[in-house]
Amino acid sequence: MTISSSLNASVAGLASNASRLATISDNIANSSTFGYKRAETDFHSLVINNSTGSYSAGGVRTTNQRLIDERGAIVSTTNATDLAVIDKGMLPVTEYSSVTAGDAGDFPLLFATTGSFRPNADGFLVTESGLSLLGWPANADGTIPSFPRDSAVGLEPIQLNNGQFIANPTTSVELSLNLPATSTVAGASGQTEALAIEYYDNLGISETLSVSFVPNVPATGSSNTWTMLIEDSASGGAVVGEYELEFDDTFGAGGRLLSVTNTIGGAYDAADGTVAIGVDGGTIDFGLGLIGEAGGLSQLSDTFAPVSVDKDGSAVGNLTSVEVDANGFVVALFDSGISRTIYQIPLANMANENGLSTSDNQSYSSTLESGEFYLWDAGDGPTGDIISFAREESATDVAGELTQLIQTQRAYSSNAKVIQTVDEMLQETTNIIR
Repeated sequence: MTISSSLNASVAGLASNASRLATISDNIANSSTFGYKRAETDFHSLVINNSTGSYSAGGVRTTNQRLIDERGAIVSTTNATDLAVIDKGMLPVTEYSSVTAGDAGDFPLLFATTGSFRPNADGFLVTESGLSLLGWPANADGTIPSFPRDSAVGLEPIQLNNGQFIANPTTSVELSLNLPATSTVAGASGQTEALAIEYYDNLGISETLSVSFVPNVPATGSSNTWTMLIEDSASGGAVVGEYELEFDDTFGAGGRLLSVTNTIGGAYDAADGTVAIGVDGGTIDFGLGLIGEAGGLSQLSDTFAPVSVDKDGSAVGNLTSVEVDANGFVVALFDSGISRTIYQIPLANMANENGLSTSDNQSYSSTLESGEFYLWDAGDGPTGDIISFAREESATDVAGELTQLIQTQRAYSSNAKVIQTVDEMLQETTNIIR
């Protein structure tokens, strides 16, 4: 019994070291695979209850584990949608084949710590191995709606449209100019000062606001009062704003705005110094300046001087590229100079990353052992940042694996030697009866 148990234990030792050799070979083979997580074989002894005076070998068994929580080194790349995760957290991905199956939202949720995602023929961000990147779609204004954090509901394959156009309408205009004080003095010519301001409507069409400043010339003295007329080309030249502007002429406050009275258009908002002008298709907040404060409109000296016209909005832009920031926001850049958030990539965190089930192409799926996942904004909670222009290298330490390879080889040879010895002993036992 003791001799045969030695034979069985050594056979188990051969099988266990062969299993360890398999994990080592897999690790070395994937030493250049981006995002690869090292596999590890652990040995566990088997003990048989022995009677006094004798011993029977129980042998050994092995367990294998993928060390998913180990991170490889981060290397830089030249592609904005090459992504890696610093510290904890995993990118949500799925098989692109399930995306093309046609069932919207019906795809398996997988996780990865890195990937080289590039637009395919349909604009989906996909790796060469067929993993499609998932994210939450943004609203038209670039905000991200509220989605469940404990499920894949709301996640969509990120799709870019290189032919995508975007209109950025004008919603605010800030005026900074000086009106000549001499124009509101008795005997002045009453010359109207004019200014044309371009704006963009909801369809990205260029339109013009024609702003006229008509001085109020009194019979005697000085009125310090002007009438501002705003005409909209999109409304057929109709007057969309008419305001009486009065300026201060007291010591220390001379030339500053004193009051704004509306006849046509929204009332003056003293809190932010704007009036709301209704143009064809929307409203523009027209900034005139604060009462009694420097800046905005002024009336000084004898010169009409438009200093600046600050406004938002731009012409229709064509999508040229995308960027991914540290918090996972996918930002589209347009040739008109504007940018807009189109997706947010969350990071999944679970209690036991090493309990995830391993799939092909360095992707993983949740199991009972991994625990439930939770989708965090990158950089929040326990998760780290998302790094673009970067990939995570293999977690394999080749030098360490080669060292283990030598140990495994010696252990395998030793077990084989034990089997040889047991064979010789059994042969001797057989020869006793001759």
